[in-house]
Amino acid sequence: MKTSSEIHFSLSEPKDPISSDLPMRKWLYTWLLDPHVQGNYHKGIDQWVGLLIVGNLLALLLEHVPTVYLPYKTWFHAFDVFSVGVFTVEYLLRLYLAPEDHEFGHTRHKHWSYVKSPFALIDLLAVAPFYLQAFVPVDLRVLRFLRLLRILKLFRVLIPAWHEFVEANKGRTFRQKVHAVVYPSEFGGTLHHIFDTFIVVWVIVSVIAVVLESVQSFHYIFNMEFIILDAVAVGIFTVEYCLRLYCCVENPGFANSVWGRIRHAKSATAIIDLLAVLPFFLEAFLHHLFDLRFLRVFRLLRLLKLTRYTGATATLTKVIAREWPVLAASAFVMLLLVIMTASLGYLFEHEAQPDKFENIPQSIYWAVITLASVGYGDISPVTPMGRLMTIILALLGIGIFAIPAALLSSAFSDQLRIERETLKNELYEMLADGVLDEHERDQIKREAKRLHLSEEEVDRLIVKARKERELKEDVSVLPLHKIAQTSAHAVEHYKVLIAQIRQLGIMTHAARFEKAAAQQRRLSAEELDIWWQIQGKTASTKAETAKPAVTKATPSKAAAPVAQSTAVKKAASPKRAAPAKKALLTQSAAPAKRAVVAKKVAAPPKTVANPKPNAVKKTAAQKIATKNTVAKKTPAPKTKTDPQAE
Repeated sequence: MKTSSEIHFSLSEPKDPISSDLPMRKWLYTWLLDPHVQGNYHKGIDQWVGLLIVGNLLALLLEHVPTVYLPYKTWFHAFDVFSVGVFTVEYLLRLYLAPEDHEFGHTRHKHWSYVKSPFALIDLLAVAPFYLQAFVPVDLRVLRFLRLLRILKLFRVLIPAWHEFVEANKGRTFRQKVHAVVYPSEFGGTLHHIFDTFIVVWVIVSVIAVVLESVQSFHYIFNMEFIILDAVAVGIFTVEYCLRLYCCVENPGFANSVWGRIRHAKSATAIIDLLAVLPFFLEAFLHHLFDLRFLRVFRLLRLLKLTRYTGATATLTKVIAREWPVLAASAFVMLLLVIMTASLGYLFEHEAQPDKFENIPQSIYWAVITLASVGYGDISPVTPMGRLMTIILALLGIGIFAIPAALLSSAFSDQLRIERETLKNELYEMLADGVLDEHERDQIKREAKRLHLSEEEVDRLIVKARKERELKEDVSVLPLHKIAQTSAHAVEHYKVLIAQIRQLGIMTHAARFEKAAAQQRRLSAEELDIWWQIQGKTASTKAETAKPAVTKATPSKAAAPVAQSTAVKKAASPKRAAPAKKALLTQSAAPAKRAVVAKKVAAPPKTVANPKPNAVKKTAAQKIATKNTVAKKTPAPKTKTDPQAE
């Protein structure tokens, strides 16, 4: 099983390896036309062919405008030849690679099965009029209209998207399916992207038509085309508006069937959609009552429909809402300065230029132009005080008018940072299972597109989130109260601590450790016993570790005095002053016990020269325990010494 450190996370789609040892036809099909292989050229070929089909449709429409077609007839013919050549190569390539296609690979006559397929017939009809007109000496100009069939080639992209959509929406209602197409969701798939692209293209085309309609020469030539184009665009946008209003109740924010739709109709995006079609209907139904031709300019509001497809507008709205108090204060300062400037301009320049500084409202125009550092020159002061005031205000305007721009810039950057941190936290949660599935990849791509992040930047965020998650999973770096909150973490931390104590016991010197633990009661008896238990040693092993060798006692009567003199010498040593003093005080407090101990030391050993190891070790352990017990129980006298020791 792969660990989290061995898994490679990336936003880009994994590319399936294509072996160079495949047969030629199989290799070509895998690289060019196989839709099941990731990283080949299948999607790119479909996109370029789709753009070429749209270009052919546009050329076919322009051919019926003599003013445009006749001067550029050669260019139109060259484009037609180029398109037919591309479509012919595509048809022959698909015919050659048909045996490798899964749809025709199981049939007996693979090439013939492809020729009879609907897609192949559409491809053939798209180029047949050109060859019939070129090689058959008959007037076949009427067949040129068959070039409109080239638009049916788009079904090669639409049908797979439709099958994917049907598969993803099994068991869902019609309204839910409409919602999946119109609004972004996990059920929309490729069909939703095609719908968005279709709306965006029509928005751009309709706005270009409105702009060109204002040019007299274009309006004279394409008057009817502009009318038809506007009617088609309004029809498409009206259907879109009705679909969004119908299925918006599937959104949790607009759940109620009546009030939910009313709330949606009052939203900013719905108002923009309504304004995109409202001028057309008002002019169509109320032209006999009012002159509403000025409403045609409002068709340019269709550009605002594009704000739905970009996240920058939503981010800017959040920034303005968050910084609105500061922006309002800045606007108040600018308004105050404009009023004061206009009043002073009227005061100083009214007598010199009564026609230009006629009143304060007229002076406001000059004040705004001066503060904004635009300076058109149509109104300018002529008096010395007026010119001095203009210089001062122009310099102040550089800073005053720059405040809102600086505020918006910094706030926009801060909002982007916040949203990127949010994306990183989402990545952090997605990496919990160690795998990024297809749904999570799509979600990350949508967020990256909204935040204008490249694949490299998202990959860096993924690596950063993965490393931070690995650090969090490392319990040793967490504070103790965080570890205690999770029982599993507490158990793991306990196991780590025990292992570290065992390693410490292996690496340290046992006798020195016990000696240091006994000094100044650094460790209690219970703590020391736990230490030995963790090290896996018994009481006999502890005694052997603490005192590995026991000297043989010599049977002599002078043993007691010698032991006493040795103890006195050790007590007199400055290094052992404290332990010796404690021993002497103990002897003073309990002389009887000292005498008994001295007799035991002076007595010859009962055992032979080779005593049992366990008995010796037990005696040594008992001595240490007795010494500690006596030292604990004996009270320390204030100023009493032992006269015999002296």
